Amino acid sequence: MNYIKKNSQEEKELLERFLRYVKTYSESDSNKADEGIMPSTPQQRDFANMIAEEMKAAGLENVHVTEFCYAYGVLPASEGFENVPPFCLLSHMDTVDEVTGKNVNPVVHENYDGALIELAETNPLDAASDEALAQAARERDTIITTDGHTLLGADDKAGIAAIMTAISYLKAHEEIKHGKIEVIFSPDEETGHGMDKVPLESIQSKRAYTVDGGHIGELETECFNAVGTTIVFTGKSTHTGTARKAGMINSIAMASHFVSSLPITERPETSDGMAGFYAPIEFTGTIEKSTVYLLLRDFDGENMKKRQKTVEALAEAAALSFGGNAKVTHKTQYFNMKQKLDEHPEVVRDLKAAYRKAGVEPVFIPIRGGTDGSRLTEMGIPTPNIFTGGHNYHSRMEWASLNQMCKAADILINLAGIIGTAN
Repeated sequence: MNYIKKNSQEEKELLERFLRYVKTYSESDSNKADEGIMPSTPQQRDFANMIAEEMKAAGLENVHVTEFCYAYGVLPASEGFENVPPFCLLSHMDTVDEVTGKNVNPVVHENYDGALIELAETNPLDAASDEALAQAARERDTIITTDGHTLLGADDKAGIAAIMTAISYLKAHEEIKHGKIEVIFSPDEETGHGMDKVPLESIQSKRAYTVDGGHIGELETECFNAVGTTIVFTGKSTHTGTARKAGMINSIAMASHFVSSLPITERPETSDGMAGFYAPIEFTGTIEKSTVYLLLRDFDGENMKKRQKTVEALAEAAALSFGGNAKVTHKTQYFNMKQKLDEHPEVVRDLKAAYRKAGVEPVFIPIRGGTDGSRLTEMGIPTPNIFTGGHNYHSRMEWASLNQMCKAADILINLAGIIGTAN
């Protein structure tokens, strides 16, 4: 069933929600999040408080913002469906700090015809080189872009808009019977800490669904295993004029040698599909001490262990080459959710049925990254990921499809009815 029809009041309200959300500043701060500060920025709490008021207005109950900035609410079960097992919907409130999300000025292109879209500080959007954009043009879709000065924030405000639209529709249409639905909007997903303080004690659902994907049809049940690795190289500082006699050991040279020794064909910019990678993310240093921070990613758990061993060997070799020392520290960030989801086939089965009922054929694409659902699955609540209609995430070229956001909302409405009648 398609509930959010083209040119309907519901479509108009979804667009209004989305524009309101992306204009609301909610950028997170990776460094502060890594220090254990949650939320990592005050603007996330401001957004959480705003969205909590909207949740109340939409008819959710027990709405509150937790100490750590999770906006939580419950849509009560339809009368007679109180015993249907509940499920949870999640999206994240923060935007990435790699590209500014302040003073976002979204531009709406109604009935997009494929024309080149000029952007202020980056390359234009060109349907000739972007198949998703070309599809939007063929369908005369309404798309929303940035003006080029900032990112858009469809990641993941498109997900929030889809959830809020679906919840509002279910509240207004009591003929669609469903069990209890829990809704959580989380902070600091982009920093990798989105589930660090999730209120598990409040969640009654034994299954959940994140709405945080990309192109229409994508249904994600598999993601990377993820490790963050810090390598500290220690050298010896001396006066540069007498460095040879005094035995200077330059930690910057050690760290540089290490980074250059990483396999060149196994980096984010040289890999795709099911291939993992080593990603140097941050490099700081002085002669005496230098630090390199890497992201290690692999879909296979055993291969991840090999990557960690490779890093340790390359770091030791770099240190020995210069007569210094290297200390390697690995920190697991999240695991591939596929195994846990395979243990609960009903979670994906019902979602596939909801896609097809909305006229969308599921396309299983492994996530070359992770979601809050990856972490939540690890915590015992299996959580696949649904598309949002957002594209070119984390860039000034980001754009979103209104039609695809509407389809995501349709799928959520269908899902509520399928779970309500299947149990």
